[in-house]
Amino acid sequence: MSRWPTKPLGELLMTLENGSRPKGGVVELPDGIPSLGGEHINREGGFAWDTPKHVTRDFYARMKRGRIQRGDILIVKDGATTGKTATVRDDFPFREAAINEHIFLLRTDTSKVLPEFVGYFLFGPVGQQQILSNLHGATIGGIAQDFVRNVHVPLAPLAVQERIAKLLDGADELRKLRAKAEERTSQLTQAIFFEMFGDPATNPKGWKMKRLSEIGTLDRGRSRHRPRDASHLYGGPYPFIQTGDIANSDGFIHSHTQTYSDAGLAQSKLWSAGTLCITIAANIAKTAILTFDACFPDSVVGFVPSEGATAEYVRSWLVTMQQRLEEAAPQAAQKNINLGILNKLKLPIPPPGLQRQFADRVREVATLREAQYSSHQCLDSLFDSLLSATFSGTCP
Repeated sequence: MSRWPTKPLGELLMTLENGSRPKGGVVELPDGIPSLGGEHINREGGFAWDTPKHVTRDFYARMKRGRIQRGDILIVKDGATTGKTATVRDDFPFREAAINEHIFLLRTDTSKVLPEFVGYFLFGPVGQQQILSNLHGATIGGIAQDFVRNVHVPLAPLAVQERIAKLLDGADELRKLRAKAEERTSQLTQAIFFEMFGDPATNPKGWKMKRLSEIGTLDRGRSRHRPRDASHLYGGPYPFIQTGDIANSDGFIHSHTQTYSDAGLAQSKLWSAGTLCITIAANIAKTAILTFDACFPDSVVGFVPSEGATAEYVRSWLVTMQQRLEEAAPQAAQKNINLGILNKLKLPIPPPGLQRQFADRVREVATLREAQYSSHQCLDSLFDSLLSATFSGTCP
C-alpha cells in the first residue's frame, strides 16, 4: 500500500494517443523520420535500434497524433512485449520521431506529476502488474486506451517526486552501464576472430580452403516420433534443446528447459558436449556449442570437428556467414537450409595450433560474459526491488 494518495493515470495526463501507419507501410529511408514500434522498446526501459523503420517527412508533417516529444512516456499496447515502457529523456537520439499504431504515447500534466516519476512507476513491478491486469484478447492480447482509468499512480508532492526520480536515475545508470559493458563483451569474440584470421571472405593469410564436411562430421538431429509433443517422450534425465535455445544463447549452451525420457532418447540421439549446433529452420544458421551431452531435433545440425579443426573457430566463421546463408535459404512454408548446403560450404583452415589459441581466448571471453550476466541480473533484481519498495510504500 502506497504511503501517498493515488490517482488514476488518466487524470494525470494532458495527452493519450497512439500512432498510425501510412498506407505504404514504414520504409527504410536515410532521410525519413524514425517510427517506433513495439520492437524498439526493450526490456531495460530503453530503446533498441537494430531494426530502424521510418515514415516519409511528408507523412510525418500530416500526422495529427503520435509525434514524440521529450518527456513522453511510451507503452507497447499489443504484441509480445505488451506493457513494456520507456520514457523519452534528454539522451533520446532523434530530434523528430513518431510512434506507430502499436504504441501508446502518454504526455503528463507537469503541474501535477513529473514524467520521469510516472515513467519509473509504470516501468517497475507495481505499475507493470497494474498495466497487465488490463490485458484483453485470447492469444497475445493487448491493452485498450481505457487502461489509464484502472492504473493508479502514487501522487507524492512534486519536490518528493523530483528527489525520487534523481535517486532512481542514479540506480538506472548503473544498470545501463552494465548492459553496455555486456554488449561490448558480446562483440569481443568476433573482433578477436578478425584480428587473428582476417576476413574469411578474402582469406588474407592464404590458408587452404576445405569443405565443412572435410574437417568434421555433420548430421541432423533426430526426433522421429509422431506426434512430437507426446507426453511420454519428456520428463527424463536427457537434456533436449531446440532452435530457440541456440538462437538465444551467447555461443555456448549452458542450460536447458526440456528433457527427454528413455522413450524420448530411443527415438532421438544424444550428442556429446563440444558439438557445434547449427539451426537450419526458423532461425537460419544460428550456432552454439554444447557444454553438456544433449539431444536436439532435425531442425538442428550437429557438427563434430575432426583433428585439425575446433568448434570455436568453425562457429565464429559461421557467424560471419550467417546473414548470407539466411538470405540464400529457400523458402516454402518457412525458410530453411539443408545438410547438403552446409556440407559444401568452404572455409579457410588456419593451423591447428592457432585455432586452439583462438578457442582458449573464446572460452576466456565466455567466462567473462557469464560473470557479467550474473552481475547484470543482480543489478536488475536490486533495481526492481528499489522500484517496488518506492512505489509500494515500504521504502523510507
